[in-house]
Amino acid sequence: MPEFGADLLAGLSIVTAVLLNEYLAGSLVVLMLSGGTALEHYAVRKASSVLEALAKRMPSVAHRKSNDELTDITTEQVNIGDTLLILPHEICPVDGTVLEGSGTMDESYLTGEPYMMSKTTGSLVMSGAINGDSALTFRADKLSVDSRYAKIMEVMRSSEQYRPNIRRLGDQLGALYTPLAVIIALTAWAITGDVVRFLAVLVVATPCPLLIGIPVTIISSISLAARREIIIKNPAILETIGNCRTAIFDKTGTLTYGRPSLTALILGEGHNEQDVLTLIASVERYSKHPLSNAILKAAEKAALSLLSVINITELPGEGLKGIVDGKHIQITSRKKFVEQHPDVAEVLPPVTGGLECVVLIDGAYAATLQFRDEVRSDSSSFINHLRPKHLFDRVMLVSGDRESEVRYLAEQVGIEHVYFSQSPEQKLELVRNETKTAKTIFLGDGINDAPSLTAATIGIAFGQNSDITGESADAVIMDSSLLKVDELFHIGERMRKIALQSAVGGMTLSLIGMVFAGLGYLTPVAGAITQEIIDVFAVLNALRAAIPPKSLSDFIKKGTPKLTLHPEMHRYPNGY
Repeated sequence: MPEFGADLLAGLSIVTAVLLNEYLAGSLVVLMLSGGTALEHYAVRKASSVLEALAKRMPSVAHRKSNDELTDITTEQVNIGDTLLILPHEICPVDGTVLEGSGTMDESYLTGEPYMMSKTTGSLVMSGAINGDSALTFRADKLSVDSRYAKIMEVMRSSEQYRPNIRRLGDQLGALYTPLAVIIALTAWAITGDVVRFLAVLVVATPCPLLIGIPVTIISSISLAARREIIIKNPAILETIGNCRTAIFDKTGTLTYGRPSLTALILGEGHNEQDVLTLIASVERYSKHPLSNAILKAAEKAALSLLSVINITELPGEGLKGIVDGKHIQITSRKKFVEQHPDVAEVLPPVTGGLECVVLIDGAYAATLQFRDEVRSDSSSFINHLRPKHLFDRVMLVSGDRESEVRYLAEQVGIEHVYFSQSPEQKLELVRNETKTAKTIFLGDGINDAPSLTAATIGIAFGQNSDITGESADAVIMDSSLLKVDELFHIGERMRKIALQSAVGGMTLSLIGMVFAGLGYLTPVAGAITQEIIDVFAVLNALRAAIPPKSLSDFIKKGTPKLTLHPEMHRYPNGY
């Protein structure tokens, strides 16, 4: 059965006005319609440019090495087994294995891991990863079309085909209002036999509170959100966000800050926590390793004075070495320590989730440092806020990280439904399945989240770490804060409330006007003027959405306890 829409009623008014030679009344209706259409076009997002953004980021040129000569070729010309060179800060063109050089790569867009990953001979590299400060020579293991980044593009194309449709608020109200208005107009005509009354009722009934009031409310709400550092890319989400009942969170950069922090300093026998941390931090200030900053922050919190260092070296596979206060300090990996000291490997604490490094002082084991991605201080209170305040029935954590890392975070913030080691394809399938049973919100950060952001009912991206993520999302939180997410919820709920006031209030006044028109008290032109007056009230009320209220959030941010270092922290291998 066809569905009546608000624009159908307006079209019927215009046609009837022309047939009855009531051109002025018809012109006024056209004026109302054209204004509403212009506002609607301004409010509704144009077609997504996700795939264009993906294509722009993917490198089109690779540097092939052959007999000490370097040749630039297109990525489509790369063959399996080719020796390629990736320069500093370039994007890796294909998947491969490092043959020469050492450095780091940022793979967070692809894997969700928040750390710069060290690369040396034998390390795997992924297409789409951003190289660090050192040039690397690697062997191509896959063709460009089979590499990781290309697969994500395929997933994006697929996800766009399954994007859920959101039924607009105006259509919902129009489906009820339009048949009622037609019935009143036909009844007036049938009882009086005067076709002009039929037109007068239709003109008064022209639903401009729907066609203008709602778009103005949406635009006003978008303006308010922008002032709160929230970019609304799809205005339709403001009408739907209050009806979402499943929240799906990515881990890195969403519930965490996307940076490692020192969570445990497990001391060897006979060592003092303050002395060991001082020695380690003194050496680490000369390192570019991704964990160095976490160590220096821990030393700064402890108000430690760093010492002078001599003979600093940092060779691939050997770790960081230096002499501090006459002591030889070495910071290396568990694997390298076990290889070099197999007879004392049992002194190491059990393996836990997260990252770690081992410290040797004068060649003897001194301590193990354990790191985890730092949990946002407001993550736990925000998760616990969702069910009672926003009526979410299901909260999920979906991440590409390892099980230990994901479960650790889930325990910290209070999420029961946990999915770990998820590829973009698996995330997408999971989001699709959840969206079939309830309206979903997906919050993520990174290219690997782009398909899921697109497939969810509403996709919210944190920050601008990736153009692709921003293009995929329906909303982008510029200031990566969960408080801003709560503000977005309230802006949407407030928008819907004001839009309903404008639309329902305007339609109620229109119904009263229809009765007067049906009784012959309003001519078609007078009815059009009456409708214009109603429109003014509806639009003025709609403009209230741009005025910030006293408070846009009822979310009370409660800081999580800071993890403190303790010489007996080995009793708590996953942190406090």
